[in-house]
This record gives sequence, C-alpha cells and structure tokens, in this order.
Amino acid sequence: MSEYDGKNMNAIHVNLGPRSYDIAVVSNEIEPLGAFVRARTARSQLAFIVADSNTVGHAVDVADRLRQAGFKCETAAVPAGEESKCLAQAERLYDRLAELNADRQTLVVAVGGGVVGDLAGFVAATWNRGLPLFMIPTTLLAMVDSSVGGKVGINHPKGKNLIGAFHQPAGVWIDTQYLTTLPDREYLSGLAEVVKYGVILDTEFFGWLEANADAVLNRDPFALQHLIAQSCRLKARIVEQDEREESGLRMVLNYGHTFAHAFEAVSGYGTWLHGEAVAAGMICASRLAERLNLVSAEVTQRQVRLLEKFRLPTAPNEWPIEDLILSMRRDKKALAGTMRFVLPKRIGEVAVVDDVADSAVKEILKLLE
Repeated sequence: MSEYDGKNMNAIHVNLGPRSYDIAVVSNEIEPLGAFVRARTARSQLAFIVADSNTVGHAVDVADRLRQAGFKCETAAVPAGEESKCLAQAERLYDRLAELNADRQTLVVAVGGGVVGDLAGFVAATWNRGLPLFMIPTTLLAMVDSSVGGKVGINHPKGKNLIGAFHQPAGVWIDTQYLTTLPDREYLSGLAEVVKYGVILDTEFFGWLEANADAVLNRDPFALQHLIAQSCRLKARIVEQDEREESGLRMVLNYGHTFAHAFEAVSGYGTWLHGEAVAAGMICASRLAERLNLVSAEVTQRQVRLLEKFRLPTAPNEWPIEDLILSMRRDKKALAGTMRFVLPKRIGEVAVVDDVADSAVKEILKLLE
C-alpha cells in the first residue's frame, strides 16, 4: 500500500488550524483511497460506513479499500431520499454505534449524496460528543457543496436543517467516476450550486460555465474535475474566513437558499431536489435585487439562460405565498422573524440585505406565478 502521489489529482487544502483537512478530486482512482484515509485518521481502527439504498454498492468498494488500509469496517444503509434526514434515522445509526461499542476514535464514513453526508455527519458530531468523519460524496451536489465546510444536520417538520452542528471532516475524497451513473435529474440538480459559486464569488468561473456548458452537460471528465475543484476552492475560501457563520461572510453561500428552503418545506421534502429549488430560488433573489435597484435585468437574464441550458427550473410552482413567507421567516438567516436575503450586486459579488419588506417578496412570487 503506497501513499497517494497526487497524480491526476486536484488537491485543495482547507486551512482551519487544528481542524484543517484535504480534499482530493480524482477521476476513476479508488485504489489510493485507503492510504489517503489512513494518513488522516491514524488512530482509528473501526470505520462505520453510512450509505443509502442507492450507494450501498459504492460502500462495498470503499470498505474493501479501507480494510486493505487496516480498518475493520461495518456498514449501515438508510433509505434513499430527503425523508431520511430525520431524528428517527439518526437514532437507528446511534443504535448501531452502541451495538458496535464505538469509541471516540471510531471513524464515520459517509458514502452518498447530501442526505447521507448531512445525516452521517450529524451522527458523528453528536455521538460521544464527536467522532472523526470522512466524506466520500457520490453526487455532484454533495461534491461541490455539502461535503465541504462542516455543516451537518437533519430536518425538522417546521424547516430544513434546523437541527445541526458544525463538524469538520478529517478529509474528503471526490471521484468524478461516481457521476457517470448518476441519474440526469440528480446531476443537473448539482449544477445549480456550481452556478451559485460563479454568481457569488467568481465572474471568470461563471463565464467559463457559459462557454463550456455543453462539455459540462456531457459530463466530460476534464470539465468535471475543473468545475468541482474550483467550486471546492471557492467554498474553502469562505469557510476559512468564517467557519461557523459568525461574521456573516459565510452567509453568501446561501444565495438563493432562503427561497429554496421555503419551496422545499411548503411543497413537502422530496417534491423538488435541493438544486432544483436553489435554481428557482436564485432567480427569485435576483429578481428581488432588480426590484431593490441592486442589479440590472441582464444579471438575472444571464443566470436564467445558464440555468435553462442546464435544464433547471427558474421559477417556483404555484405554492401558497403566505405559507412561503412564513417558512422564510423561520430561515436560519432571519433575525427575530425579519427576513434577510443574499442578493447579487453583479456577477461575482453579492450582499446580505436586511429587513426586506414582505410586500417586496410577495410581489416577486406573484410575478413568477
């Protein structure tokens, strides 16, 4: 067993002092995985691998590599879907950890999309006051967003991700090969978060997405490595400066999400995929920015054209507006029930806008009905 030499790998280091970690972005290179994990979790003997019903096959391959690196492996699977991000599934995983006599060095390995990563991460953060966590995302959405940054959690019937913690992983292994079998709808959903990074942080990256949209849609491996690595670099840059969302800087990563979380909650989790809700939410936020004279209509139209190229929704369904407003007031960014939004100032820059009137938000939602 040799240490990974970095060949054909994009490596991103997230600098958080004692909680720093590495992200590896590779293409069809599972062989070095065991060495990569072992080098970052030297004291762990038991690996508790969490997957869902769609990723148990990947979990078997991961377990094989981890056993070669000296880990004892146990696997647990939850049903696929947003409904598994709940206390009941977390309790099932706690029960397994208790049965395994898990100690403080037991490694939790999340193999799956955002639901698996958030759920397994939440269990890792809360069992024995914290177990080491390793992320192996298998969807584009998880690769570019939820596996990086340490946000873990579960849903509550009153809102998405209302129960959670900050728990940084020991490392992240991203293999674009997993995307070759990802259903089209899941893949396209992940592109919404990629577009988000261009809007909030990187004008050139947004332009690259516009110019290379066909290669992205065709899942070209070189295009995938670039867009995943750049998305991770951009998110890491924000996380390094505001790890626990205390200064407000990290809030920019929630562009489109105030609307999106309301769409998900009101429609019933699972009606729309998260990225689909984010796509429509970004356009709602950009239209709101237009109404507040922060941006021109062309800023919105560039986003609409790119999201439509990626076959993503750019407007919500006809859900009750009062229900959407009530859900937005419960959003984590809200202060004392007053809504706050991340709104674009141009492609590549956004701002947090406080105390947006309900009437302005309702007007945007009515225009898009």
